[in-house]
Amino acid sequence: MATSRATGVLRYLESRKNLAGSACGVAGLALTLAGVAGAYWPVVVAGLYGAGALIAPPERTAPPPFDPREELGVLREDFGRLRGYVGGVELPPGAGEVLAELLELYGALLEPGWVAEVLAAGPEAVHAVSRGVRRDVPESVDAYNRTRWWSRMAPGGESPERHLERQLGLLREEARRVTAGLHEVEARRQQTHTTYLEERERS
Repeated sequence: MATSRATGVLRYLESRKNLAGSACGVAGLALTLAGVAGAYWPVVVAGLYGAGALIAPPERTAPPPFDPREELGVLREDFGRLRGYVGGVELPPGAGEVLAELLELYGALLEPGWVAEVLAAGPEAVHAVSRGVRRDVPESVDAYNRTRWWSRMAPGGESPERHLERQLGLLREEARRVTAGLHEVEARRQQTHTTYLEERERS
């Protein structure tokens, strides 16, 4: 208890409120020495200290640090589970080919190394890949499995194979756009470095 109280006192002594109040209190002492405060100098000093403490900006609590690489590590594990799940599902040839391309794109983006570091720097790209791995692909495959069973019992309408292939095709295009966006970021970074070197050479 004594240690926590001492820590609290030390924290207040280092706070902005105490520093601002102390600065105003020193100004009050200066007024006292100049003969302005008179007999009421303790009230003046205390009042100025209190005013300084009140107008001081509040202490800012730093947000907790988040490492996007840790998120990618968890996402890689989920991607491994996704591959195991879809590997045990019998898919039609067309949808199977599209899914294979999609998983290849996801795998390349999540492979540890500099590509994953570029991905980690883009929150929107990470979100897109995470959403595809954790929700979109599993839901598409699961919906195909369930709808295929119902279509056997009550045939008719658009085939579940057709829907699955379209869904996976849309996800593949999204993954391609993510990959192209990351490539563009790297290209801009390279161009910026080239410009920097050219300007340094001219100077």
